[in-house]
Amino acid sequence: MSAKTPDDKDSKSSSSNETTTRKRLKKIQQELRTPIGKIVAGLVTVAIITAVGFASATSVTSTIDKVKLSRLTAKIEKIYTQSYQKKAQAALVAERDKSSHDQDDIFVKYNPYGTDTTGAYIYFTTDQPAKVSYTISAPDTDYPDFSATPDKGDEYTTTHEFQALGLIPEATNTITINITLKNGEKFTRTINHKQGKLQSEVEIQLKSTKKNASQDLGNGLYAILGNDSDDQDFMYYYDTHGVIRGEIPILFYRSHRLLFRNDLMYFSASTHLIVGMNKLGRLVKFYNTGTNYILHHDYEFDKNGNFIVLATDLREKTIQDKIIKIDAKTGKVSLLVDMVSLFKTYEATAKNASLGSSSDTTTTSDSNSANFNADSTPKKKDWIHLNTIQVLDDGSAIVSSRETSTIIKINSIESKPSIGYMIGEKNFWKGTDYTKYLLTQKGSFPNTGGQHSVTYVSDPSLPDGEYYLYMFDNNYGLSNTRPDYDWAANTPGINTSMTKYTTSDYDKYLVNEKTGTYQLASTFKVPFSPLVSSAQDLSNGTILIDSGMRGTFGVYTSNGKLISQWKMQLRDTIIYRVYQYDFHNFYFA
Repeated sequence: MSAKTPDDKDSKSSSSNETTTRKRLKKIQQELRTPIGKIVAGLVTVAIITAVGFASATSVTSTIDKVKLSRLTAKIEKIYTQSYQKKAQAALVAERDKSSHDQDDIFVKYNPYGTDTTGAYIYFTTDQPAKVSYTISAPDTDYPDFSATPDKGDEYTTTHEFQALGLIPEATNTITINITLKNGEKFTRTINHKQGKLQSEVEIQLKSTKKNASQDLGNGLYAILGNDSDDQDFMYYYDTHGVIRGEIPILFYRSHRLLFRNDLMYFSASTHLIVGMNKLGRLVKFYNTGTNYILHHDYEFDKNGNFIVLATDLREKTIQDKIIKIDAKTGKVSLLVDMVSLFKTYEATAKNASLGSSSDTTTTSDSNSANFNADSTPKKKDWIHLNTIQVLDDGSAIVSSRETSTIIKINSIESKPSIGYMIGEKNFWKGTDYTKYLLTQKGSFPNTGGQHSVTYVSDPSLPDGEYYLYMFDNNYGLSNTRPDYDWAANTPGINTSMTKYTTSDYDKYLVNEKTGTYQLASTFKVPFSPLVSSAQDLSNGTILIDSGMRGTFGVYTSNGKLISQWKMQLRDTIIYRVYQYDFHNFYFA
């Protein structure tokens, strides 16, 4: 006789369980034949049908949303073409010029170029030279009025043509035109208009988490640059009450900053395209990075008005480590700086890594697609990750490297680039060929961790060779290409967790190139954001801070007291930057 095996024991137990199960099923069947049992069975059936119906309805809704998105994307792709803009201009002029328009018959066309959902083109003439201004109000709502003097509106003229910003979505708006003659006589004209919906799902008025009643918040509008989304992308304007005053569609990716030159406003509309828009909303200039490069994170003008752009070379295995120039006259694209050449021995030791995941299947290799991720990829080496550029008058540039938490000055970027200096954690660069470029730190303070929006500020009161650099210091230590480096051990107080929220900082350095030193001029704590984000010193002495991964932006005094703050719903995970622009000599006088 063979010994009983574990399998024999399990078989006996299994047979016993099957007998018990059959008895229980028979009892349940008997109970379901009773009146109460039939009711229960009916309820279960209804629940199943409801669940199936809900799943089906969800599927239908998802399909409808995809169709709507596809149509919207196709529409915006047409808007960002020269042919569309020329046709829109011709149609506008033809409609306007069918008859004359004085102050009693003002011509209005809403969003004629497809570039601002809440904008209105205004045209009329006056017999006598006059100044003009306008006020947008929505009397049936609680939203505050928005008043502005359009560009050239503070000059006496007989022809008045401008774009009025700020129509309130889904409300009846009153546009009041204020007209002032040279003799001091004043009169108004009003236009009523029922404004439609926004093209995206964002708040008409942002939630205020710190209300301000009296403090000056600066002059202009807050530009939301990159509330990134898997859906259609937009740039937004909000006023100092947190009310939307502009919705500007872009192709995809994000607009990183606004540049102004020769009556045009320039911004990126995709990974390949920079456009120039006039004050009426018409796109009149188109610049493309070509097939070899894509732009990312930032761009500036050089002294001749050419675009100096942070870029990725699509032909190489590294990303976000090039600087290119787009000639403003010819559109020619040329490589100015290859960071690999400047940091050759360091790049060779960095690991092949990025913020991307090797299992990510949502992105595409097509850089002309909205699904292309310009900021991270599992297949490319993101060893330095440039995220800001400041172009100086002497032909040098200051760039910010997130991956190394280092600020780098590059000399002669348009001729013979070379490393001017570096500001960063000396232990990070220990043992490399680049420690000789590090400026000496004066005073005891933690260095930055993944800083963003580094901004150069000259000050005539400072001695020659000195200037300020301010930034959003994320206070987050992470270098995927340097997994051996322990940020927590080398930078006191730095956060190494993306989900454990502590604080980030506004930091301002005083740099002295003559002595080769830098010191902390001012600092204060701000809401933590491990990635992205921005800081901006405003003209009235206050400071605007965007904590991008928190979806909050606020205005602070120079010593860090919070004056006012808003929270915006994230369309995905970040708001890349928030800058305030006064739009002087563009939208406004």
